[in-house]
Amino acid sequence: MDPERQQVEAFPLKDGPPGGPALVQYTALNITSEPPRDHIIWSLLSFFFMPPCCLGLAAIIYSIKARDRKVVGDMDGARRYGSTARGINVAATVLFCILVISMVALLFLQPYVAGVILGTFSHKLI
Repeated sequence: MDPERQQVEAFPLKDGPPGGPALVQYTALNITSEPPRDHIIWSLLSFFFMPPCCLGLAAIIYSIKARDRKVVGDMDGARRYGSTARGINVAATVLFCILVISMVALLFLQPYVAGVILGTFSHKLI
């Protein structure tokens, strides 16, 4: 359902005496929803600060396409491109967090890992 188009719902109302002829009236309600989001700020941050696999660039491209579709008036297309941009941004953010956590873990575990690796190689050398 396209929320940009105004949705009209009709509710019959009865006027007149009970048991007599009924006059039916209709009331139209216009329901509008918020425009689709393009996530351009998140895409820019993903592009500049989270560079794994160049996902930020793909997110920027889809965000710009979503903004263009919104300007043209194609709200369904804008919603679709915005959703894709959000998914790419989520993937870039998750990969970046995994990368940071693994780097911090390696930083603190480096002496232990180096000792294990050297201990394994020293036993094979002797």
